[in-house]
Amino acid sequence: MKRFFNWLKALFNRTMDKVEDPEIMLDQARRDMQAALIGNREKAVQAITQKNRLQGMLEEANKKSTTLEQNAVVALKQGNRDLAQQFMREKMTNDAVIAQLSESYNKASAVVESVKVAIKRQEEEVRKKTAEALALKAQWKQAQIQNSITKALDGLTFENQFESFGAASERIKMMQSEADARQEMHSDSIEGKLMQMQDKAMDYEAEAELQKLEERLGMKAAAPAVEETQSVTVAASNGQAPAVDASAEQKLQSEADKQLEELEKRLQGGN
Repeated sequence: MKRFFNWLKALFNRTMDKVEDPEIMLDQARRDMQAALIGNREKAVQAITQKNRLQGMLEEANKKSTTLEQNAVVALKQGNRDLAQQFMREKMTNDAVIAQLSESYNKASAVVESVKVAIKRQEEEVRKKTAEALALKAQWKQAQIQNSITKALDGLTFENQFESFGAASERIKMMQSEADARQEMHSDSIEGKLMQMQDKAMDYEAEAELQKLEERLGMKAAAPAVEETQSVTVAASNGQAPAVDASAEQKLQSEADKQLEELEKRLQGGN
């Protein structure tokens, strides 16, 4: 049950966040101002309408008074004093109505003028607030963009990438060092020395072929073949290790014994 209430609370807060969005609030405020302005304009129209009606009634009353006075003048000229007196009574009653209408009309005119001024000020305020709302919306958009840029920059992870780059570089260096060590051990081993001797035999053979080519071209006189070179060449061509003299064999044997003694010492030291 507690989880359900927490979910409702979170949903309500999320809805309120959407409702309290600055753009929505500014648009609603602008609509409210427009609605208020439209309502006040309608009231002003009604006030002006009533003022115009009073003005029409006042004009008709003035015309009626003028007509009654003219009729009284005509009756007097005709010698009908009683009729003239009746016209004057009606005129007096109508003049009282004119006085009331004039007072109402003056008040209505004053109200209408004040309403017009208020409407004009309200229109200016609406225009001002509309411009401010547009500026605030632009600032809100700019703030959102800046916030997005800041979040994007916060998510960058250059450090980890540089660490991985450094680790990879260090591992490559270690592999190169190990390869160099293996190459060094291989060159010091018997097989490595035999391979070096085979390389020398191939060099001797290549030199002999080069001398033969020079002899055919007449660039050099024929030279006696060296038995050692021939033996080395034959051994290399048969894919066998070239023969070595007794001193070389003794040297290899003594080196092998020396390495064997060092290995035994390491084994004894480990026990």
